[in-house]
Amino acid sequence: QVQLEESGGGLVQPGGSLRLSCVVSSERSLGRPAMGWFRRAPGKDREIVGSITWTGTGFSTFYVDSVKGRFTISRDTAENTMSLQMNNMKPEDTAVYYCNIHTGRGWGNVWGPGTQVTVSS
Repeated sequence: QVQLEESGGGLVQPGGSLRLSCVVSSERSLGRPAMGWFRRAPGKDREIVGSITWTGTGFSTFYVDSVKGRFTISRDTAENTMSLQMNNMKPEDTAVYYCNIHTGRGWGNVWGPGTQVTVSS
């Protein structure tokens, strides 16, 4: 059974920064599956923010256009953690943020509780 727990959310002013963390707990070794950050804004569906994938020689990242250049995903496979550094934040980044693990056939159906991020002056 895999468990995910996000942390690091809070209230930040426009232009500010936050760093989110995702801790993965599992009874067995997961290797280096792709992982992703998602968010659900008020009244909207959950959407992907970005992902990080092990290529065999290093990590490759993907970001949606709305966060490209502002958000950075990183992983510490030894600690089974993933981070999301968010800079130059905008009010439209306000959402509950979640992490997820790719199963190889799609994003997993196990979700953590999420962490609330609010960007407001």
